[in-house]
Amino acid sequence: MKHALFLFDLDDTLLDFKASERLSFTRTLCALGLADGLEPLFCDYQAINLALWRQFELGAVSKDFLKVERFRRTFAAHGLDLDAHAASGLYLESLSDTVVLVDGAREVCEQLAALGEVGIITNGVHHIQHRRIASSGLQDHISFVATSEACGFAKPDSRFFAFTTRMARAFDPDKTVIIGDRLDADILGANRFGIDACWFNPGGLANASEAVAHYEVARLGEIVPALTGPRRA
Repeated sequence: MKHALFLFDLDDTLLDFKASERLSFTRTLCALGLADGLEPLFCDYQAINLALWRQFELGAVSKDFLKVERFRRTFAAHGLDLDAHAASGLYLESLSDTVVLVDGAREVCEQLAALGEVGIITNGVHHIQHRRIASSGLQDHISFVATSEACGFAKPDSRFFAFTTRMARAFDPDKTVIIGDRLDADILGANRFGIDACWFNPGGLANASEAVAHYEVARLGEIVPALTGPRRA
């Protein structure tokens, strides 16, 4: 295998964020005294949260603003007189403890750590992501964690990837690959930084974007065989 540095996205690549998100949201609303009729709120929260994360990745809003505003907008849309700051704190605390691994995550990290160095690249909240990794049992196979909060820039900004690769023991662009589920952040970021990209695409989605995936897998267990095979472009 030509690669020696493997940079993994965290949420919805190694960790099942959707499962953790739903459970943490439910726990948060229950703690605030709302236990029934949560599905419409959760659907609206997801849409609002996604839009705010897109704005964050463009540099239009701060992460501190995002963490509270997503709840404020959700509560306002449903006419709820609930404390958005309290909801944000409860949610982030719960998220640290509701870790669900994607199938094959531990095995692929162990395999690749034996072949080189494994790093995590994430736009998530710095201390929360570190706690989630600790809870996941993956930390023994991970050399470093690069977060947008520590860097000051988010994927797909090339400054984030420059920050990331400075954390590695050794960086050679020809021997580095990013593995992630998002075309607009992980794969496009890799393209702009001039390193290989492996798209984790369990849903079999079509790529109608400008991002170019040099490798594509539907399951984490396919990553090692894919990276030892031919590069697409």
